[in-house]
Amino acid sequence: MNIDDFKKKLLAPILWGNLLAMVLVTVAICFGLWMWMDNYTRHGEKISVPNVVGQFEASAVYQLETLGLEAVVADSGYNRHLPPGTVLEQLPAAGSEVKSGRSIYLTVNSSSAPMLVMPDIADNCSMREAEARLSALGFKLSPAEYVPGDKDWVIAVKCHGRYVMRGERLPAETYVTLVVGSGTAEDLDSLAAEEGEEEEVLLTEPLP
Repeated sequence: MNIDDFKKKLLAPILWGNLLAMVLVTVAICFGLWMWMDNYTRHGEKISVPNVVGQFEASAVYQLETLGLEAVVADSGYNRHLPPGTVLEQLPAAGSEVKSGRSIYLTVNSSSAPMLVMPDIADNCSMREAEARLSALGFKLSPAEYVPGDKDWVIAVKCHGRYVMRGERLPAETYVTLVVGSGTAEDLDSLAAEEGEEEEVLLTEPLP
């Protein structure tokens, strides 16, 4: 190929037409991709999350969806001072700035208190350990009841004056009472005296 042929091919309109078409297609693809990303990520768009805590679920969902947000009931709780269906918590919190379509997770008040299972603590742990375990599970504690026995050792659990067994289910709002050993000197002396009297009776009884 001589120089003249090379110049002819280099300056051929079809070559420059193809190059121009490739450039235009590339620019169009980049522009379309940029527009799609901007629309997908909603760049620069901000919505202030309203405060729906204390509203009924239906009202809260309507308000959020009107703003272009998605309301999701993610959990339930219990507050006896509020009507069932009342929104107790929301996430993200009120005032947060989010984009449209963002899910707002709601915790709604249940119509009844959840049931809690009594763990194995009677005659199995100290008062301090029992209080920590019960509180972590959501139980409410009333003042402990002291009886003769090893100091601060949980002997039993009561609810409304009756003994509660391991595995029994109780409403979360119910107060439980720990029956704990007092370990006082008087109690221990009394127990020792009773044991001594029993031994004395056994020794004085005639053999058959």
